[in-house]
Amino acid sequence: MVRIQRRKLLASCLCITATIFLLVTLQVVVELGKFERKKFKSSNLQDGHAKMEEEPTQLYPFPKKDALILNRKKTLETDSYPIMLWWSPLTGETGRVGQCGEDACFFTINRTYLHHPMTRAFLFYGTDFNIDSLPLPRKAHHDWALFHEESPKNNYKLFHKPVITLFNYTATFSRHSHLPLTTQYLEGIGVLKSHRYLVPLPSKNSLRKRLAPLVYVQSDCDPPSDRDSYVRELMTYIEVDSYGECLHNKDLPWQLKNPASMDADGFYRIIAQYKFILAFENAICDDYITEKFWRPLKLGVVPVYYGSPSVTDWLPSNRSAILVSEFSHPRELAAYIRQLDSDDRLYEAYMEWKLKGEISNQRLLTALRERTWGVQDINQDNYIDAFECMVCSKVWDNIRLQEKGLPPKRWKADVTHLSCPEPTVFAFSPVAPRRSASREMWIPSFQQSKREAQALRWLVDRNQNFSAQEFWGLVFKD
Repeated sequence: MVRIQRRKLLASCLCITATIFLLVTLQVVVELGKFERKKFKSSNLQDGHAKMEEEPTQLYPFPKKDALILNRKKTLETDSYPIMLWWSPLTGETGRVGQCGEDACFFTINRTYLHHPMTRAFLFYGTDFNIDSLPLPRKAHHDWALFHEESPKNNYKLFHKPVITLFNYTATFSRHSHLPLTTQYLEGIGVLKSHRYLVPLPSKNSLRKRLAPLVYVQSDCDPPSDRDSYVRELMTYIEVDSYGECLHNKDLPWQLKNPASMDADGFYRIIAQYKFILAFENAICDDYITEKFWRPLKLGVVPVYYGSPSVTDWLPSNRSAILVSEFSHPRELAAYIRQLDSDDRLYEAYMEWKLKGEISNQRLLTALRERTWGVQDINQDNYIDAFECMVCSKVWDNIRLQEKGLPPKRWKADVTHLSCPEPTVFAFSPVAPRRSASREMWIPSFQQSKREAQALRWLVDRNQNFSAQEFWGLVFKD
């Protein structure tokens, strides 16, 4: 399930007459991601690569910064702003002037602005980035910006060099992105230190009479990380309560069975009763760290983590999680958990940071302090707002350089902005585990995505529109 943060938007009611419109702002809550995907047909064009269209020698006149400060008493023309066109209709906004510090840009999903002389950047949402239609031919002054906070399984071809380097700006889960979203599931330091859901250890020990030491809650079964295979093997060595559809053996109360209830107070209180939780990501990528890791830390449960190899850079303290990667086999992990379960002193060593409210990881503290967006905080911009303003500001930086007769700065993404290794599968015994169609598809899908990335790059570099037939012909070309 795609988890998109609910966005606090400043929606605009634009009443356009001739060349003048009145901008009236109001706050609207829009649930992102729930929109109708529109299909656009591409035309077949002749083969042969074309150079990116040159930017006109005369810059389109932009008003100075002081003329862009929004004022309800003053009417403003659409042509006064650089246009940021969401090629993926993520926001659903047909037109809005957004203020980004002293700069302002016009944000829209309206594709009729494709050839508008003021269009400066195209914004893409990674999950919906596809070959059906791209804004080609790409002009020299057209920047491409990628927002992708999701798992690689949502769109593998983005995770290869030929495609990720098409973009000038990125906002991804990687710390190397222009706008890192690594902490996108963490509200702040306060929730980590909070004891709101913390169950005292004596109570947890008492609850062990009816609860397993470990809990597992997953309904997205057999993802690229192959986590269910590992957990299935682990279950042969230690008891695990599994509430989700994957390896299900225990029921949640009926009112909490909806996946949307996983952030409900009742669900939190059930999970907080456990000593350990299996926090397994659906994919293995550096800095891809989701609520599966942060949620148990907030609730006072020790995460048994499998996922990002770089997770040690983000731990609240050196002893706040058990890392599956440090054990050669589930049998050894089970033995270690049983040892902690039977020894309060050893277990409490993993809870000391929580009990004392001491977070020693300076990288984590700095990242939370310096990020320009908030999580579920109406007093801060969310990460979509921050992404839009990052692109807007960089576009304006280049406009000002050109006004001074200087060349624009060329920003470009690299492979560190979105990169994940090929998926692998676990094989713990000579007898192959029960296989599923989804488990079997991830490696071939990843391998094919490499060919898709190469084909897409060749067609985009040609700088002409292309058809799906052309694309797939290149992908499966011998």
